[in-house]
Amino acid sequence: MRMRRIMASLMAVAGLAASATPTSAAPSDERAVSYRGYRLTVPAGWQVVDLSTDPHACVRFDRPTVYLGHPGDEPWCPTRLAGRTAGLIIEPIDSVTADRLTADTAITNSGTATAGNPVSRDGTIQIAVRDAGVLVTALHTPDTEPVVRRVLAAARLGPDARPAPTGPVRTDAGPATATPSAASGPQPGTYTGKGFDTCTAPSQSTMDAWRNASPYRAIGIYISGSSRSCTQANLTASWVTNQTGNGWHLIPIELDRQAPCGTRTPKMSYDPATARSEGATRATAAVSAAQALGIPAGSVIYNDIEHYPSSESCKAAVLSYLSGWTDRLHALGYLSGMYSSGSSGVRDLCDAYHDSRYTRVDHLFFAWWNGVADTDAGDYCPDAHYAARQRIHQYTGDSYETWGGVRIYIDRDYLDVSTGTPPPPDGFDSTIDNTTTGRFTASANWGTSTYSGQRHGADYRFATPTPTSDVAWFRAALPETGSYQVSVWYPADPGYNDSTPYVVATANGSQTVRVNQRLNGGRWVSLGVFTLSAGDRNTVGVSRWTSGTGYVIADAVRITRV
Repeated sequence: MRMRRIMASLMAVAGLAASATPTSAAPSDERAVSYRGYRLTVPAGWQVVDLSTDPHACVRFDRPTVYLGHPGDEPWCPTRLAGRTAGLIIEPIDSVTADRLTADTAITNSGTATAGNPVSRDGTIQIAVRDAGVLVTALHTPDTEPVVRRVLAAARLGPDARPAPTGPVRTDAGPATATPSAASGPQPGTYTGKGFDTCTAPSQSTMDAWRNASPYRAIGIYISGSSRSCTQANLTASWVTNQTGNGWHLIPIELDRQAPCGTRTPKMSYDPATARSEGATRATAAVSAAQALGIPAGSVIYNDIEHYPSSESCKAAVLSYLSGWTDRLHALGYLSGMYSSGSSGVRDLCDAYHDSRYTRVDHLFFAWWNGVADTDAGDYCPDAHYAARQRIHQYTGDSYETWGGVRIYIDRDYLDVSTGTPPPPDGFDSTIDNTTTGRFTASANWGTSTYSGQRHGADYRFATPTPTSDVAWFRAALPETGSYQVSVWYPADPGYNDSTPYVVATANGSQTVRVNQRLNGGRWVSLGVFTLSAGDRNTVGVSRWTSGTGYVIADAVRITRV
């Protein structure tokens, strides 16, 4: 009910014109907001908070709000905020905000308060309004983005507007530095001990106070995702460099798509193939965010999937989403993690630990508020799973703590993690889909289909049998000559081939393994272990030359060092 009221308030502004006519008062279903000569109109139900009058105000977006001024150094933010609606932060352009101007920041032309069609990145639009000297950060969801854009497009300059200093605003909108500052190694690195997570990245002064006085040496940071509820105004590349240089271990967290059977939004698809594709897409976005912050390859990025009422179909969606997430992170040089409650996501993940249909995540971050600072997951996950320093336990939540005179609302964590925990036991694991750029080739005789929900990724390829080879090839870059397990993924159907020839280019010549594609679809099926040569070449192919009947299918292959 509360969410419906919020959405009704948001949509009340849907009729705004592209430029508002200046009036002394806004209509009754709207409210006028002015800050340093930057004027706009928002729905009447939105709150307006002057941050200069409340240094502890939490800049949160689970309720539609306009915040005026810089966020305080000591915000009191709950940890369990539920998702995002929409909101704005309007603050001066000065030395505080200069570090947050990026290549995505739209910069207004002289005499205007608007910037055409500014880029949205992870549900965030940022505009530097030069003639008012303000930086506007607008947050939204896919549902509220049109409303937020209308609000921004209707902004105007008032007679009290004053230009920003010339230094902080770059007219080319380029990055503030050629390359971001870097964390001191992969995160969270090697560490056993206490940490905490909180809704918003704390200020430098807060981090310094807690570093000197608290027992904590690790902090969870929300680096990406459109479901983040709090501002991350402090979270910059220089902040990352400063904290890791001071001995903090960072826990990078993505908060975006949620279980389709849960209450939080946005949601992943119930369709496993679509969910897998969504997970891969989010992994790409998370890596971009990590790289912009200077968090290097080899780091773990944890996907936060909040509690959900599990069912078989919901479990399949979540595990497929995490498989796509993990496959793409591995391809980009990062490790994968998953955060969830012990009774839902963690139990589902650990129950599927040996399930070949899914790609196993590398690290586990579980919530079980039993008050015990260790990495024992009880009945939620066996001790033998994620046993190689791959665990973080969130053991209490929603607690105020004060260290060095500074109070933060936190969840308490206990970490036992190690740098470089490899995806597979021997360090190499590569998944190649038929849609992987530059890694799949097939002639025009091969069609494209989305017919089966058992597909891997967005689609798969099919062709009729013929007494000529016409191989569809999957190309792999192998780091060294050695033994590799080759597995294949395909949708199964009675109309597909009962003797599909898979060709493996081994170090000793090609070997053919025939697979009945009418059975065992929608999972990884092992072709066996082969000696493969180092190098970048066509490694696994699907041939059309078969005496079997029905379409031959080329969908995805997985190659793992053993």
